[in-house]
Amino acid sequence: MERVAIIGASMTQFGQREGEWIQDLLAEAGVECLEDAGVEADAVEHLYVSNMASGEFEGQTGVPNALAHDLDAMPAYTQRVDQTSSSGGAGIFAAWQSVASGASDMTLLVGGEKMTHKTTGEATDVIASLTHPVEYKTGVTLPSFAGLTARHYLERFDAPRESLGKVAVKNHRNGVDNPHAQFQKEVDLETVLESPIVADPLRLYDFCPITDGSAALMLCPESVAAEYTDDYVVISGIDGATDTHVVHEREDPTVMGGVVESGKGAYEMSGYGPEDIDVAELHDMFTILEFLQMEGLGFAEQGEAWTLVEDGYTERDGELPINTSGGLKSKGHPLGASGVAQGVEIYEQLMGEAGPRQVEADVGLCCNVGGFGNCVITTIMEAAQ
Repeated sequence: MERVAIIGASMTQFGQREGEWIQDLLAEAGVECLEDAGVEADAVEHLYVSNMASGEFEGQTGVPNALAHDLDAMPAYTQRVDQTSSSGGAGIFAAWQSVASGASDMTLLVGGEKMTHKTTGEATDVIASLTHPVEYKTGVTLPSFAGLTARHYLERFDAPRESLGKVAVKNHRNGVDNPHAQFQKEVDLETVLESPIVADPLRLYDFCPITDGSAALMLCPESVAAEYTDDYVVISGIDGATDTHVVHEREDPTVMGGVVESGKGAYEMSGYGPEDIDVAELHDMFTILEFLQMEGLGFAEQGEAWTLVEDGYTERDGELPINTSGGLKSKGHPLGASGVAQGVEIYEQLMGEAGPRQVEADVGLCCNVGGFGNCVITTIMEAAQ
């Protein structure tokens, strides 16, 4: 099986995009990715669109077919990839499969979501629909799961509340240097800890925002990549996994089984281990998730991720920079685009194109989580040698 390369990437401005709809956002990222890769639209054989809820948010379906038309990419095969908030990572997996299988020599992946035209309550209700019906009918939402888990984690592992706040501070600081981030402003620890309570002990700044935006990646076999460029990134490992759909059925709520299993598969395929990762993008929809993914992926022992954060290990100048993009916390979280945008950040870091966010990295990892760990995709990339 030939290795799969990424030869182009793009990301729109994340935030509130008034007057623009899902098709506008997808087309913007798609056009920019084609230009970045130097690929003509009619060379695209497969076109995947990662999107969770265009029907629920906008009453719009058939978005992949419309995008093929807008890009003039006919007669490319099109497919929408929906795996809730991990749709972007699932899109990377699907695009990788299309190339690795030999079915396509040029696959464009575009992820996007348009959300901010809905009220917070309406958007939260759409997102909460991914929970199990037993949970949904009792009013349980993802923020409530996050609060319960955070309280349990802090008490069980004797972690200070400030450690979660420092995740938010770090990611906002990184977002300042990301021109596409929704929030490009630093916050201090006092502001985080005194913001309004959302789900005790988590406060407003422990949560990511509601966001509009899109991102894209161009994938092809490594032999084809050489026809376009000498510099590219290779997907060296990728895997996906699920955990119990009913969260309270898990044996240990601080262990995300989907993270553990998808990480294990990606490590095995790539031949790398946690110690080989130079930079990582984790799904910090809530600050507590950064801890749980660090531990599930082997960057820290169970119950010890908070000590690494306290020691500055995950800062941009630390041993393992995490969420150099600003993460979902600062960059924003347009559901279908988030996992693709994680891939864009790792691609740019490995290509040396991250500007003031740049760190020294040859191998990077991104982990995209659906729901509260219900489904997860972990991807490992490396700079081509």
